[in-house]
Amino acid sequence: MANIIELRNLTYSYPGAQAPTLKDISVDIEQGDFLAIVGNNGCGKSTFCKTLNGLIPHFITGEFSGSVRACGLNTLESDIGTLAQKVGYVYQDFENQIVRPTVLDDASYACLNYALPNYLDRGRKALEQCGLQGKEQDFIWQLSGGQTHLLALAGAVSLEPEVLILDEPIAQLDPMHADKIYGVLRELNEKHGKTIIVIEHHTEYIADYCKHVMLLKDGQVQWTLPTRQALCRVEELQSCNIFPPQVTMAAHRLQRSGALSPTAPLPTTVEEGKAVFAAKPEPVPFPFVPAPCMGGPAVEFSHVEVSYRTVKGAPHQVYRDLNLTIHKGDKIALIGSNGAGKSTLMKLMVGLLKPSQGDIRLNGRSIRSVKAEALSRQVSMVYQNPEDMFIKDSIGKDIAYAMEVRGLADTQQRTQALLKRFHLEALKDRDGRLLSGGQMRRASLAIGIALNPEILLLDEPTANLDIATRKEIMRTLDDVKATTETVVIATHDMQLVCEWAQRIIVLCQGQVVADGPRDQVFGNHKVVQQVGIRPPEIFSMGQALAPHALCYTIDEFLEHFTGRSDTCACGGKAV
Repeated sequence: MANIIELRNLTYSYPGAQAPTLKDISVDIEQGDFLAIVGNNGCGKSTFCKTLNGLIPHFITGEFSGSVRACGLNTLESDIGTLAQKVGYVYQDFENQIVRPTVLDDASYACLNYALPNYLDRGRKALEQCGLQGKEQDFIWQLSGGQTHLLALAGAVSLEPEVLILDEPIAQLDPMHADKIYGVLRELNEKHGKTIIVIEHHTEYIADYCKHVMLLKDGQVQWTLPTRQALCRVEELQSCNIFPPQVTMAAHRLQRSGALSPTAPLPTTVEEGKAVFAAKPEPVPFPFVPAPCMGGPAVEFSHVEVSYRTVKGAPHQVYRDLNLTIHKGDKIALIGSNGAGKSTLMKLMVGLLKPSQGDIRLNGRSIRSVKAEALSRQVSMVYQNPEDMFIKDSIGKDIAYAMEVRGLADTQQRTQALLKRFHLEALKDRDGRLLSGGQMRRASLAIGIALNPEILLLDEPTANLDIATRKEIMRTLDDVKATTETVVIATHDMQLVCEWAQRIIVLCQGQVVADGPRDQVFGNHKVVQQVGIRPPEIFSMGQALAPHALCYTIDEFLEHFTGRSDTCACGGKAV
């Protein structure tokens, strides 16, 4: 295969940066590849990809040396408009790519900008390729989060580029829509010959869909390898804060303990894992562990109804007769598909939305007539899109802002403490909107806990994060126990759900369909199928070996299937 992308001695530094983000990179990407780029947050993955379509250095300035050739074009000598027709890009904040009110209008808009006479036909073809046929006349706000992501992809596909780049394509999607995104990418790769490049933390999807993996570390390409070979480099990946597939880590730990031959190939999928673990004895069923009893009511929803007005048709009803109590001390995970009402529930608690019917009480007091700013000292919400929390020109100022406007004492000292806790001291003068995805997450969480709220609401707090940053988020959740009694997390991250949550609330079409501890939820096959819950991979591995097994971590899996529970290479318990 010929190379479709060639980089030679590429070095790039952002304006004012003390060190280059990319350092002397020379690498080739073959035409027709399906490549996953992995690495810890801040290693340069997004920066690397933005050099491939000319955004760097034409739009994002800085010190640039070396050369990048994409689809036969030198990116320094070609304008962004020409490169966009060769290299399509779906960004991490893909909502910003949606610019028109209806689906077909948006999908064909790029082609219209290029004055292509068949722009509508191209838009329809792209929608069909991305599984959105029949939605042409829908308004974009009628789409679910997964459909909106597919629309952003269709907008890029309509120009018929040779290369498609997607930055964290499934970070905020439920399993059904994640599968759909990757199914579309596979078809574009295999049937239409597109070269696909994804920045991805979900190694289980890399194992199922990608052909090669590139590891970036400290702004340099460490290697590019076939997917199986790459994912079996367990200790190297973990040292770069990347989760290999859980079945791979489990088998690797058996190799280290001597229970598995050191020459045996490591599995990278559940199907491959059956051959490795099939001979192990079945586990004893886990005893049912009820959720711990918490304190009195913190938030009460009584007969709540919520509807969104629409431009055409009847209002979209999110909740009808919702009754739910959140207790003081609860550690709750809200789970469900995109559009199930998780974010809406949080917005009701902070007063950003008001119910059309029913009542919401905070510590026994109705908040129907209370303004959102008056609730902010008691309830704080960290948004799904971190950039929505940045209003100043530096994250240091953003963290201090909420405290300053309320006249709190020791604002500067507290700001410095938060910067240190979240490892943001070196970034304190950077605009939050220009940080990497993981850095944005850390900064937004620092803003969220600045006022020591009684109730902390987190919308997808671990999306786009590597191992180290996820663990930092988990440690922070433990740290805030002294000042924040109650924490509610809306998430698709089932590892986070299983490791952290004491109570799981499952939402489906605006209804609570399950509410309880993890065994009660994940052991209910009807609910799992109804909502499309995707449990952690190691849970699925256990179920494949013994249908009654309820193993949520690698430790639990190994202990109940092999009698072993060894520590991981880094010295801590595996997750």
